[in-house]
Amino acid sequence: MISRLKTTVSAVVALACLTPAAMADGVIPADQTVRNVVLVHGAFADGSGWRGVYDDLTARGYRVSIVQNPLTSLDDDVAATRRILDRQEGPTLLVGHSYGGTVITQAGTADKVAGLVYVSALAPDVGESTGDQFKEIPPPAEFVIETGADGFGFVNLDKFKIGFAGDTSDADAAFLRDSQVPINMAIFGTKVTEAAWRNKPSWAVIATEDKAIDPKLLRHTAERIGASIVEVKASHVPFVTQPAAVAAAIDAAARGAARN
Repeated sequence: MISRLKTTVSAVVALACLTPAAMADGVIPADQTVRNVVLVHGAFADGSGWRGVYDDLTARGYRVSIVQNPLTSLDDDVAATRRILDRQEGPTLLVGHSYGGTVITQAGTADKVAGLVYVSALAPDVGESTGDQFKEIPPPAEFVIETGADGFGFVNLDKFKIGFAGDTSDADAAFLRDSQVPINMAIFGTKVTEAAWRNKPSWAVIATEDKAIDPKLLRHTAERIGASIVEVKASHVPFVTQPAAVAAAIDAAARGAARN
C-alpha cells in the first residue's frame, strides 16, 4: 500500500478561489507527462454532471474524457471505462465518483492509468463488493433507494435532494432527480477481482456533508487505500456544486502522478 500525506482543505479553497488571471498560472507545464483525465460517474447519474470540472480542467490544458456507464453490470461499466481508456494517448488519471470508485478500482489496472482519484467514492478490495463497503458504516438514513420489479433502483423522489444533492438549488436538484439513471441493484453484490489502488497512487476527495455515503466511511476507505485526502464542504455531488475545488484536487493529483 502506498502511503500518502493528507492535503488540507485550505489548500483546496485557495486553489478554488483563484481569479481568471491567476488561473492562467494553473495551465499545466508543456512537459507534464500526465495530461489525460478520464471521469467516471456513479449510480443514478450520467456523465453530464462533470461539466464544471471538465471546463476547469480543459482550461488548464488537460484532455478530458467522460465515461457514460450503462449501470447494467459491473463488467459493462468496466468495459465502458476501458473503452475510453483505450482512446487515450499517454498516461492518464482515472477519476471515479461514488459507485464509480468501484469501477475505477477494477478498470484502473490498465497500463495507461498513472493514478486514481476517488470523489466521494468507494474503493473495494479484491473479493469485496460495493455493498460490502457499507457493512460496518451503513448509508445515512436520508439516502433511500427504491428497487423496481426488474431489479433496477432509483433514489426516492421525495428524499432525493436531502440524500443526494443537498447543497444544490431546488431547480438543479429537481433536474438531477428527474433525469437519474437507474442502476441494476445486482451490481452492489458483485465482487471486484482487481484492486488498482494496491499498485497505483491514489487521491480522495471527501464531501463532508455527504448524505449518501457517510463521511466516516469515505475517510476510512481513503485511509485504507493510502490516498492523499482533500475534504470539501459539499453534499454527495461535489463535482456539481464545488467543481473548482474538485478540479483543483484532480490537477494536484495529475501533477503528483507525473512525478511518480
